[in-house]
Amino acid sequence: MAGFSSGDDSNGFHDGDGNKTAGEVIKCKAAVVWGPGEPFMMEEIEVEAPRRLEVRLRILFTSICHTDLSAWMGENESQRVFPRVLGHEAAGVVESIGEGVEDLRPGDRVVPVFNGECGDCAACRSSKTNLCCGFAVDADRSVMRSDGRVRFYCAGHDGVRRPVYHFLNTSTFSEYTVLDSACVLKVPDGAPLSRMCLLSCGISTGVGAAWNAANVDEGSKVAIFGLGAVGLAVAEGARLRGAAQIIGVDINTDKFVKGREMGITDFINPQDYKKSVHEVVRELTKGGVDYSFECSGNLDVLRQAFLSTHKGWGLTVVLGIHPSPRMLPLHPMELFERKVVASVFGDFKPKSQLPDIINKWINGANKINLDGFITHELPFTEINQAFQLLSEGKALRNESFIHAEVYELRPNNRPRTIDPNSNNARSSIEGTRATEMINIRDNIADQLMKYHMYTTL
Repeated sequence: MAGFSSGDDSNGFHDGDGNKTAGEVIKCKAAVVWGPGEPFMMEEIEVEAPRRLEVRLRILFTSICHTDLSAWMGENESQRVFPRVLGHEAAGVVESIGEGVEDLRPGDRVVPVFNGECGDCAACRSSKTNLCCGFAVDADRSVMRSDGRVRFYCAGHDGVRRPVYHFLNTSTFSEYTVLDSACVLKVPDGAPLSRMCLLSCGISTGVGAAWNAANVDEGSKVAIFGLGAVGLAVAEGARLRGAAQIIGVDINTDKFVKGREMGITDFINPQDYKKSVHEVVRELTKGGVDYSFECSGNLDVLRQAFLSTHKGWGLTVVLGIHPSPRMLPLHPMELFERKVVASVFGDFKPKSQLPDIINKWINGANKINLDGFITHELPFTEINQAFQLLSEGKALRNESFIHAEVYELRPNNRPRTIDPNSNNARSSIEGTRATEMINIRDNIADQLMKYHMYTTL
């Protein structure tokens, strides 16, 4: 994991005699990306005050996820909106609140979540889904929901003040950010923010998939396709539920050491076999697994995961993001024998259910190995290095590197500026999608394609 830290896990922000910055524009540092695949630039941005039902946070820790990498590269045309502040895994404190916010106050320790929970809509009132009608994950949204505008502004290299777009309801690669209050979870006292950062996406997604989407039971057999952070979190969740056999499938054998620490009992490298992976899994389990989890974002892998499950009761949970327009080739008769479901954020309702999970972790009632997912700490100014490592998969040669880099942010530092070395166009009109910025460097795109084969979100 990567953290971005102001130095401690305490509340950090204290209202004291009154929040002097409330209602004012804050100038701070942010890692801004100006075009697909371009290096992040440490820029001074303006962060507007929160409006009705919005919250402004001071970010203390943040980490990167493969979803950030995908958006940075502009893999999906609908996401090519720049300049932009990416990032969606983080922890911090409330700096100020907008009108109508009743469940948060300045100084609260919080975790931003990309999948919000308003608490009032039909979906939030239902026990059947965790996808809020208004604040469900939407990677295409680049502005605030309330008024369709941004809260970030930055002077470009030509000196012209222009809007900077949001990402996944969060935008955490900044010292300060503005979110809808539905996307802010208050963290119980006693929970270290450096660990809670992980629960804002990857770990909750994986553990929750095992606990909620699949409801893995004791003595069951599980197969996980793609051993990135989400896949390993699935393994952790299955281990805690007492699964008897947990099979990890990945072409990167460096992940097997960490996988064993997370409870994986058997490993399959598809490159070691001439037969299909599902045949190997069926032989290993004498008929197939009870539960399979697809964490790679690859449709061919998804079909292998589906066919690896046991006829009659096998369940496949889809976690990987699939940017390809291709459809999953399934014959209707196959669905008479097995089931397929998709899961977002581990089927957790973030604001109403995660606090209980956190409290149980604090009290030792559940033993989620959060420390096992923390491997690297880098200064926030080295964010480009972290994205390069993630895009190439180089850091995965280190047995302790999994998925996220933690960036440490020291507010009083003057981060260095990095030359983007790019001729990509920059969008300067608010509301305009910069679809012309698609000249991604071939070598990085090739590396990303290969890396996607068996990695996670």
